Amino acid sequence: MSGVHGSQQDVDIDLGGLFGAIWRNRMRVLLATVACAGIAFAGANLITPKYKSEARLLIETREPAFTTGTDRSQGREQPPAFDELGIASQVQLLKSADLIKQVTRNMKLQEIEEFDPTAQPSAISDLLVLFGLKKNPLDLAPEDRVLKEFAEKLVVYQVEKSRVIAIEFSSKDPNLAARIPNEMAKVYLSLQSGAKLDTNSEATRWLEPEIANLREKVREAEQKVAEYRSKSDLLPTGENSTFAVRQLTDISTELARVRGERANAEARAESVRNVLTAGGAPDTLTDVVGSQMIQRLKESEAQIQGQISDLSTSLLEGHPRLKGLRSQLVGIRGQIKAETQKILSSLENEAKTARLRETQLVQQLNTVKADTARAGEDEVGLKALEREATAQRQLLETYLARYREATSRTDSGSTPADARIISAAVEPTEVSFPKILPITIVGAVAGFALSAIVILLAELFSGRALKPVGVVAYRREEEIEEIEPEIVVEEPVVKPEPVVHAEPAVRNEQVVRTEPVARPDYGPVRDVRAPAKSLLSSIAPDEDEVEPETVQASLLDTPGLADDGDFSVASVAWHMIENNVSVAISVSPSGDRGSTATVMLARRIAEEHRKTLLIDLTGSACPTRLMAQSTHVPGITDLLVGDAAFGDIIHGDRLSSAHIIPRGNANIKRAMRGIDRLAMVIDSLAGAYDTVIVECGPADVEGVRRLTRGRETDIILSIPGAEEDEIVDLISAFGEAGYSEIVLMTGEGAEPPRYPGRRAA
Repeated sequence: MSGVHGSQQDVDIDLGGLFGAIWRNRMRVLLATVACAGIAFAGANLITPKYKSEARLLIETREPAFTTGTDRSQGREQPPAFDELGIASQVQLLKSADLIKQVTRNMKLQEIEEFDPTAQPSAISDLLVLFGLKKNPLDLAPEDRVLKEFAEKLVVYQVEKSRVIAIEFSSKDPNLAARIPNEMAKVYLSLQSGAKLDTNSEATRWLEPEIANLREKVREAEQKVAEYRSKSDLLPTGENSTFAVRQLTDISTELARVRGERANAEARAESVRNVLTAGGAPDTLTDVVGSQMIQRLKESEAQIQGQISDLSTSLLEGHPRLKGLRSQLVGIRGQIKAETQKILSSLENEAKTARLRETQLVQQLNTVKADTARAGEDEVGLKALEREATAQRQLLETYLARYREATSRTDSGSTPADARIISAAVEPTEVSFPKILPITIVGAVAGFALSAIVILLAELFSGRALKPVGVVAYRREEEIEEIEPEIVVEEPVVKPEPVVHAEPAVRNEQVVRTEPVARPDYGPVRDVRAPAKSLLSSIAPDEDEVEPETVQASLLDTPGLADDGDFSVASVAWHMIENNVSVAISVSPSGDRGSTATVMLARRIAEEHRKTLLIDLTGSACPTRLMAQSTHVPGITDLLVGDAAFGDIIHGDRLSSAHIIPRGNANIKRAMRGIDRLAMVIDSLAGAYDTVIVECGPADVEGVRRLTRGRETDIILSIPGAEEDEIVDLISAFGEAGYSEIVLMTGEGAEPPRYPGRRAA
């Protein structure tokens, strides 16, 4: 808090005085508000109303329905969708002069006075043109004047995060405001469709001679391919094959087959020869068994052996019949052997024939290889000619397809524009400008604000809205000067009350003034009876006393305190709220009675919707018993010894919205070792609460000094029922310790009830 230093004193802005000045001049403010509102209302009615309408276009790629399927089947890519730059380009196209001129001609806007107001200039305009202060508007062509006026009424913009373009137009005529955006949309679509028609027509005209030229080139290329084939004897025999290659393939295949037959014949002949040489049975060979002659001889041999076997049972070995049969058997076996030799000879001849055929095929193969190598060299040139002919043919087919497509799109209905109307403009029914009611309200608010600002500035510059810091002064309409502090002497009373200074010009009290008497300085005492406060610099002693170093005079001997002094809980609460006291140290010399009054103070402040916290530093834990649910909950001592955190020690009051930090359950001596940290705790809590009250009980000055670290802090002396000498001693002690802001609180005189209510602890 700022105090008085010599003749200079810090000042602050009295917000209450500022708002009071506005209230005192409320009739002027009201007249200014009504006047501005009336002017705004009249001006809004004088302005010619304007109507606004809007049409919307969706920009998208559109293709004829009969070409969509064909393009997809041929694998042709679809045109890409419009991006942000494409949409912005379409917006500029809608704003282009050519499109606006087309709309102007279609709707004959040059004949409407609204679009050519300069065609009939006023007398003031003629004078300005005459003196060269203004350019003659008639120098411009009528079409340019209409174009300029049209552009001022037109707004074209892209709807955010979409491919939609809005065409907005304002006009005095609501019908015209709706027709122009629709006409612009139609002209835009027509221009887009016409641009596509022009593109297709130009493509058709360009493709016709190109196709004729390509046809001639394809014919010449194919003729060159045919002539080269006949010249180089590269007659085609199939796909990607020539006669020489086909012949080489056939001879190679035949040679492989002949070589296989030769090897087979040689193997069969070798097997027959080995059997005959070894004297084995030739009937085990496949070639021998397969011979019909051998089969018949084998049958005859089997019959003769059967006859010999039958006759051997009835005839002797020397019988002529048996001898004849055995002779036939030997002859048949000789025939079989001779026949086997013939088979061997036939196999050898077959193998020899295969060798001769192989030799001939090898010779033919060598000849064909030479011819194929020559044909390969000639085929290089042939392929080059074929590639050229193929490329020309493909290009011709592409041009023919494009020509057919372009020809099919030369009709106006076959090329839709890349946009469509999704919202046509309709004739507006409400005026877009001016809005009479909003303009009137804005005018009234502006009048109120301007008048209030003028009054506030007048109060600030005159100094009536400034007040000294640390001194609460009573004010009326006129400025009140500070008066010298004087002692008010009245009849003594029983209740101890602090010295109070009254201002006769304001309070109009019946007082008895005495001349100031030099006396020791015990520090100023706050008077909390009213919104104003007086900072007393001294206390006058009783004249009967002669001790100069102690206070012999009783405050109760000062007349008037019993009638005017008000140091109740309500007055102290009002004083702390009005002065926005954030931290206050409450000392209760009377013990629990003073602590009870402090609890009542915290609850009274909380009722004014201020966040209030009471910290219990008493030894009896009286505030904890009155406010907390239990005396065994964690509190400030638990925090100081480290057994609890901030969130664990803050509890709600049982009977109000205030909060309390109880005394706690930890050892008090151990907790008081960390009292130096308590100041930091209080500073932290002051940032979270509007008001923090520290109830110290019957603490001494030294303990309070350690708690506040010598900083200037509000001291509340809760002294219900205290003796006046005790009050003087306390004020003297705290004044000598440097505490200049001391508030007395008498509280309630009775003992605290057993079951207190909301307003009593």
